[in-house]
Amino acid sequence: MLPYLLRRIGMAALVVFVAVSVNFMIPRLMPGDAVEQQLSAISAAGGQVGDIQAAAAALRERYGLDRPLLTQYLDYLGHAARLDLGVSIAHYPERVAEGVLASLPWTIGLLGTATLISFVVGTMLGGMLAWPGAPRALKVVALPLVVLSAVPYFMLGVVLLAIFGLAWPVLPVAGGFPFGHVPQADLQTTGLILYHAILPAASIVLASLGTWAVAMRGMLVGVLGEDHIMLAEAKGLSPRRIFFAYGMRNALLPQLTQLALKLGLLVSGAILVEVIFAYPGIGYRLYLAIGQKDLFVIQGIVLLLSISIALVMLLLDLLYPLIDPRVTTRQA
Repeated sequence: MLPYLLRRIGMAALVVFVAVSVNFMIPRLMPGDAVEQQLSAISAAGGQVGDIQAAAAALRERYGLDRPLLTQYLDYLGHAARLDLGVSIAHYPERVAEGVLASLPWTIGLLGTATLISFVVGTMLGGMLAWPGAPRALKVVALPLVVLSAVPYFMLGVVLLAIFGLAWPVLPVAGGFPFGHVPQADLQTTGLILYHAILPAASIVLASLGTWAVAMRGMLVGVLGEDHIMLAEAKGLSPRRIFFAYGMRNALLPQLTQLALKLGLLVSGAILVEVIFAYPGIGYRLYLAIGQKDLFVIQGIVLLLSISIALVMLLLDLLYPLIDPRVTTRQA
């Protein structure tokens, strides 16, 4: 078990190292100069920055952007190891870590809840669609959900926004809570947050249910033709036990892999949904950072995403031998 654990940890560390290196290079390959762009925006808004070139040189020195690329890379690795993500160029002197941590709970709450709901409901729906003893009325309910799976979630968000936010204004159209409300740890704030999350969460859930259901149905159809199902039926086991213990459990492994990948991507946020609803999550902050060429914020969010994916896949590798006895921890 120990060699298996060390191999998986080593692979996760290698993935993080490669991701950190790519994360360092991509913002620096973007066209334009982030510092000069911020100074030009300040000047265009009426601010006094003086000589833009001189001010840009001073800011590059402050941020360390005037140093050789290799020196910047080594400094970046050192800071990343200490989880020091630097400061925001567009919102100086705000620390990147502070801004990311402020947005992270919004994204995890919205996307995590929506993903788990769509996974559980969609997986059970797909399993029932493949089971011969399922009621036929279930197919009538499942058909619209399967059709919705072909619609991108952001387009579905626009439709829901137009119907329930504009044509029939019963739900809030933007933000995580009402403008002017000071969030507090009380039931009123919790209710307002849940109320503002209904439309963005609904767009994600409705667009994902059909995908989970179709995938689960296809895998369970293949499992139902295997010998162990016929053996369980011949032994006289109840249909419910055969369905859950022999059918769903064996067909669930690919679904769990997909769920792990989606949970690893939670910290990136549902960018387009968050932009449409102006939801204060990581995706919306990343969208603003890309538009402002705030490379330290971009690097911080992408680094967080890379680490989360590596950790989720490591956890999945450790859980697989417990879920499926066929998966061994021994080296072939």
